[in-house]
Parts: sequence; structure tokens; C-alpha cells
Amino acid sequence: MVAPPVRYRTSLEDSARWDDFAFRDGDIVISAPSKSGTTWTQMICALLVFQAPDLPAPLTTLSPWLDMRVRPVAQVHAHLAAQTHRRFVKTHTPLDGLPFNDRVTYVAVGRDPRDVVLSLRHHGANLRREVIAALVGQAPPGSPPPSEPGEAPDAHEFVRRWIRNDDEPQANLDSLRGVVGQTEQAWSRRHLPGVVLLHYGDLCRDLEGQMRRMAAHLGITVPEPTWPLLVEAAGFDQMRNNAADRVPDERLGIMRNPGSFFRAGTTGGWRRVLTDDDLAAYDARVGALAAPELAHWLHHGWGG
Repeated sequence: MVAPPVRYRTSLEDSARWDDFAFRDGDIVISAPSKSGTTWTQMICALLVFQAPDLPAPLTTLSPWLDMRVRPVAQVHAHLAAQTHRRFVKTHTPLDGLPFNDRVTYVAVGRDPRDVVLSLRHHGANLRREVIAALVGQAPPGSPPPSEPGEAPDAHEFVRRWIRNDDEPQANLDSLRGVVGQTEQAWSRRHLPGVVLLHYGDLCRDLEGQMRRMAAHLGITVPEPTWPLLVEAAGFDQMRNNAADRVPDERLGIMRNPGSFFRAGTTGGWRRVLTDDDLAAYDARVGALAAPELAHWLHHGWGG
């Protein structure tokens, strides 16, 4: 008997919103921890599906974040049911929290957690939490409060709290424990034919190669003259320049500055911030959370 999906519920997301979702042949589900390349992967899927650099609608319209509680779930399901293109749906839910369907491709994305935590801190400062609270109502009972950048006096204390945080991933996926746990769920399924693992570092090193790899997994044929246009449109600068139509703001004013959502588009920024003490604490925690093979992939990707 197949175990039912694990439920992940935070003040912003609820994986139960996948219940009764009607999958179609060829659907694509993009699953990644926050700030690990989810939006970048959505953009790549959009470009491969539509095969044109100019999308027919904002990215969040083409690829809704199904778990996000800012809109009624019935409305999101109806929106997806009305789509006629090949669907690609965003989620931050780990693979063990999603219904598994052999007609679907699950694209899981990983990133060096040391870069993730710096992006999380930057992203937290850009959120209008009062707007989010008004949209979703009260946090569910037992949920930890979101980590406010102002709670930590500096980046090092923010990182240390993130490392030490031992909340259950079902209620907090943004801690180091949550990031590693979510990636492990994908890593353990990497040999399944319907699961594809991408890594942020590989996208930075060889965007075209990773896009071609994705196209092959999805069974999409792109004419050779079209490839340069798609690769250019997927570049980080182009994403930032078109932030209003790319960020997961839902046009609801969730972010103070949509352009700030795309912070760097590089890897290894943690080297300029984290101290030897930070890294020692981090290494000890990762060693306790992840098998060596998984830890190596998390830090280096396929090409590292």
C-alpha cells in the first residue's frame, strides 16, 4: 500500500491543496526549497513549452504556486483546469508531500544551503508580511513565527539560528534541517523515470546545457535556431529586467521591490559573509543531517 502524502502546513502554504488535483498526461511539477531556483526553473519550463522568449502571460499566471494560501484553492484548481498549454506547476512541498502520478514529471531543484540562507535573509527583508497576513489570515496553530531579519542582529546570528533551528519540516521548510530534508526526498527518488534533479550551480555554469537536458527529459524538441533566443531569455539579467512579470508576487503587493527578488544569480556568495565559526557549525550540522553523497551534490551539483 502506498503511504498517503505527508502534510506540510505553514503560515503561507498548505500541501493539502494538492488533494483532488486532476493531473493530465505530461504535467510538470516543479518542487524546490525556497530560494533554490524555483522561479528560474519555472522560466525554463515556460520557454521550453512556448518556445518563444516573450511569454503570453506573467510567469505566475502560467505556472501557479498551488500550495500558496493567498487565493482560494478552488480558484487555483479552476485556473489550471482552464489552461490548454502543457502545464507546469510550482510547489515548495517536498516530494513525499505530493501525490505521485506516473503521467507527471517531477522536477526537483537543489542549491548550496549556504547560499540559500543568505537569499532567505535578503528575501525576508523584501516581504510585506502585513500584506501576507491579511491575505492568509491567522497562522495555523502550532506554526512557528516567520523568521524576521530584524530578529537577528546580523547575518551571522541569522545563519546560526537557521543552522540550529530544529522545527519539524512539516511546519518549517526554511531551516537548514528543512532544506536538507526536502532535498533528500528528491535525491532518494532520483532514479525514478519521472523525477529530474536540477542544481542551481549547474544552471549558473552551463545554462544552455541544463536547458537541453530538461528538454530531453520532457520530450520537447526545440529547433536549433530557437535555442539562442530561449537561453538568452532564461538568463538572470533578463529575469531581473522583467521582474514584474516573473516574480511570485501574484500582483498582490507581497514584495516591497519585485526587482530585488532576483538578488545575485551566482553561487559561492557565502564565502564573503560566513566566518570560520559559522562554517564549522554548518559543517557539523550538515554532517548530522545528510549522507556524504547527498551533501556533495547539495554543495556542488552534477558538475562539481
